[in-house]
Amino acid sequence: MSNARCAREAVIQTLPLFEMMRMRAATTARRHPVLGFASEDRASRLRWVNQFTHTHRRIGPDDREVVSPNNDTVFSNAWLDLSAGPVLIDTPDMGERYWTLGLLDAWTNPFAYVGRRTTGNRRQRTLVHGPGWAGDVPAGVDHVIAAPGDDVWVIGRILVDERPGNLEEVAALQRGISAHRLDGSDAAMRVDTRLDGRLVDTPTAALYRATVEDALARNPVPQGETLRWPPDEEALAAELAAVFDELRHKAQPHELGGGWALPVAVRTHWGADLEMRARVARNFIGALGIEEAMYPTAEVDAHGEVLNGSHAYELRFPPGATPEVDAFWSLTLYRRSDCLLVANPIHRYSVGDRLPGLLTQADGGLSIRVQAHDPGAGHNWLPAPPGEDFYVVLRLYQPRRRHLEFQFPYPPLRRS
Repeated sequence: MSNARCAREAVIQTLPLFEMMRMRAATTARRHPVLGFASEDRASRLRWVNQFTHTHRRIGPDDREVVSPNNDTVFSNAWLDLSAGPVLIDTPDMGERYWTLGLLDAWTNPFAYVGRRTTGNRRQRTLVHGPGWAGDVPAGVDHVIAAPGDDVWVIGRILVDERPGNLEEVAALQRGISAHRLDGSDAAMRVDTRLDGRLVDTPTAALYRATVEDALARNPVPQGETLRWPPDEEALAAELAAVFDELRHKAQPHELGGGWALPVAVRTHWGADLEMRARVARNFIGALGIEEAMYPTAEVDAHGEVLNGSHAYELRFPPGATPEVDAFWSLTLYRRSDCLLVANPIHRYSVGDRLPGLLTQADGGLSIRVQAHDPGAGHNWLPAPPGEDFYVVLRLYQPRRRHLEFQFPYPPLRRS
C-alpha cells in the first residue's frame, strides 16, 4: 500500500479523536465558579474539566458556533477526565419534561445515556468510570457507566416550551446538575487542551499528530479495530487537507424517500464504518444515537429541486400520519449557505407538536407552510429566507419503531 493511501486511512480513522479534542478545547471553561481561572494567562490552553457549563436560552439566528443547531432544548455540557478516578453526576427530578445526558467517547461513539428514555426523570446519581478503575461503588449510586477511555463528552439537553417562566424553571434544573468525586469533593481539574478552541481550519501535520497521540494515550482504539498509526510524516501532511475537505463536502446520507435523508444513523457504536464515523465527526459532531433522536433532513422538494425561499412549500402529514415519537418532534429551517437559523419577523425557527395554537385540518391532517411571506390566518407557518436556498430538519425525539426501521412514509415538500 502506498504512503499516501496509508496516510489517508490513518486520517480517516483518527480524525474523530482530533475533532473531539478540538471540541474539548472549544467548549470547556476557562473559569470555575469557585476555583477561578484555570490560568490567568488569557493565551493559556488550560481549561477546567469535570465541570458542567450551561446555556440558559435557546439558540437563535445570532448564534454561529454550531451548525444546524437545535432550537427545542437548552444545553448542558461537561468534559469528563476519568484518569484520576470516577466522577459522580447528580441530576435533579426533571418532572415530566424530556431531558437527556448523552455520553460520547473520544471516538464519537454515543455509548451511554442518562435521561427520560433510559433512566427516568427522578433525582438520580450516576457513577462514570474509566477502563482502569476497579473500586467499590458507594451507597446511593443509581447507575454505573463504564467508559471505554478516560475522555468523555457529556452533552445534556432539556426541553423548553413557550410557557411564561419555563426558561427560568429549566435554568434551575440545569444548576442542579453537578459532578463530584466519590468523597463528595468537587471533581473539577485543570487540563492542557493544547489547542486553540477557535481553530476551524485544517490543522498542521505536527499539531494533528501531537493531538492524536496525546488522545490515543488515554483512549484505546475501539474493540475490533486495528490502529493505522502513525503514518509517514510527509504523506500525513499531504493528505490532511484533502481528507478534511473531502469529508466536509461528501454526502453519505441514508435515503428515506420523499426527498428526505438521514445524515446520522448510529445507535451506540459506529462499528467498522470508519469513513461514516469520520464524516459525522467533521460535520455533525455530538449527534445522538437514533434511538434517542433522529434528524431526517430535506434539501429538495417533491421534484428534486433545491428548496429556495422564492417559492412557497407545503409539508402535509395525512390524518394519523404525523411523526411517531415518545417524546416530541419539530421541523426546523436553516439557510443553506451557512447552516444557521434564519432571522424572521415572528421569531419562529421551528414548528412542531408543541407549538402553541398548532392547527390541524378538517380531515385531521397537519399542514406546515414553509415560505418567506406570511400565508395568513389558518396556516402553520415556518418562515423561509426570501430568495435563498435552505433546508429543513425533522427532529424526532425518542422515535418509534417505524422510524427506527426506516419504514415511516415521510411526505415530500411540495410547491404550493
